[in-house]
Amino acid sequence: MRILLIGEYSNVHWTLACGLRQLGHQVTVLSNGDFWKDYPRDLSLVRRPGWWGGLCYLMRLCTLLPRLRGYDVVQLINPMFLELKAERILPVYRYLRRHNRRVVLGAFGMDYYWVHECITRKPLRYSDFNFGDQVRTDPEAQVHIDDWIDTAKGRLNQMIAADCDGIVAGLYEDWVCYHPHFPHKLSFIPYPIRCDAQPALHPHDRLKVFIGINRSRSVYKGTDIMLRAAQDVAARHPEEMTLTVAESLPFDEYVRLLHDQDVLLDQLYSYTPSMNPLEAMAHGVVCVGGGEPEHYEILGETQLRPIVNVQPTYESVVEQLEYLVTHPHEVVRLREQSVDYIHRHHDYIKVARQYEDFYQSLL
Repeated sequence: MRILLIGEYSNVHWTLACGLRQLGHQVTVLSNGDFWKDYPRDLSLVRRPGWWGGLCYLMRLCTLLPRLRGYDVVQLINPMFLELKAERILPVYRYLRRHNRRVVLGAFGMDYYWVHECITRKPLRYSDFNFGDQVRTDPEAQVHIDDWIDTAKGRLNQMIAADCDGIVAGLYEDWVCYHPHFPHKLSFIPYPIRCDAQPALHPHDRLKVFIGINRSRSVYKGTDIMLRAAQDVAARHPEEMTLTVAESLPFDEYVRLLHDQDVLLDQLYSYTPSMNPLEAMAHGVVCVGGGEPEHYEILGETQLRPIVNVQPTYESVVEQLEYLVTHPHEVVRLREQSVDYIHRHHDYIKVARQYEDFYQSLL
């Protein structure tokens, strides 16, 4: 098959492309590299600041459009798959729809259905937008609510979801938000992770804990709470724990720092580990974050439980970190399970085969 993947989110599309190429497919990735993360791509489309940057972006897009024709499958990372206003993305979507056989929408995080479901039906006990029946009212959450509800972006999302040939979700949270609306069009496929070598899991004298901070999303994702909890536990156990804090690092540097860690603190309000913690787990790093039962159930996993699940509170993070600090043998076991888990469910070749089956079912 000829496959075009448009847009990027935490290396999902590039890793998937690598897997699909291993299976013999011709794959092109068009993206901006996910902004400052600068992931690899075949065709680069980056918008620079200012009106001149916008004009250059449109000119570059126009020159690329003839090359975005004749594919068997075009997959969009998000309804906002270009750095344009929703009104300007719509004709590009129609062009892609007209000149390619099938179009697939990625349900990969922030979009209308994620926001709308979490503030109305509330299928999750907690999320970026609700705690139980209570909708979050903090400014960071409200920005996204205002961005997607009753807006051109939200309407574009609804139109593409209704019009496209298939929708694919990579996390339980996204699947549960789309499923009531598109049960026959939606497929769940785990995120792809490269598992090229078995990592050497060297024991450390002290528990090495890592947290990555994106200042613009710290409160929204709960990393401010996780950081405070980790700092307090580290202060109580200076001989047993070290804490590394990294802020807005490019992907390659982020991965390099992770290789020598024992524990990664991930998003506080998640049910499921996303790409960065999955990448860490492939290197034998234990994820402290989202590992709810529903996440294992959708994978069909009944044995491995490598993720240290925390509830969305400071106290829960402290409790779990205290346990890991005082139970080093448990850390070794969880590190080994983390690697096994990635090989079992997220190996990029296995995931690419699931995508291959999904795409072929649409053709």
